[in-house]
Amino acid sequence: MNIIFAGLAALAILVSGSTQAQASDSVGYGKQKVVYHINYPGGKEDVAYKRALKNIQNHINAVGAKNLDMKVIVHGDGIFMMKTAKTPGPLQTSIVSMKSQGVSISVCANTMKDKKIALSDMHEVFDEDVVMSGVAEISHLQEQGYTYIKP
Repeated sequence: MNIIFAGLAALAILVSGSTQAQASDSVGYGKQKVVYHINYPGGKEDVAYKRALKNIQNHINAVGAKNLDMKVIVHGDGIFMMKTAKTPGPLQTSIVSMKSQGVSISVCANTMKDKKIALSDMHEVFDEDVVMSGVAEISHLQEQGYTYIKP
């Protein structure tokens, strides 16, 4: 009886494992449109930026860059992320990596004006990356079906 029970238990584990493998292979996230909102200061060690960029990279890893239309909107104190990234280091590397995976990063013109930050003060920010208002851009993207994420 114990041998039969052990055999049935082993069979149940094999079937369960096989079903789980098939389920994970056949279940995907599909295409996603997301907007990440960064407007907080990074602090001395840029911990907040690192955490946000890690969330973004984890999202890319889970869904796949080809399945994502991902935008990052930076305004307020978040603009210092792009300014800090001007100096070579892990933050700059993360931003370059995100962009190479198709992530679009936009910065707020109002913030640039208020904080007296020029395009040349930030890492890889060009005219086409500037939006008039960060919050208005986020709202506009949500109206287009983008999922809002504030890491």
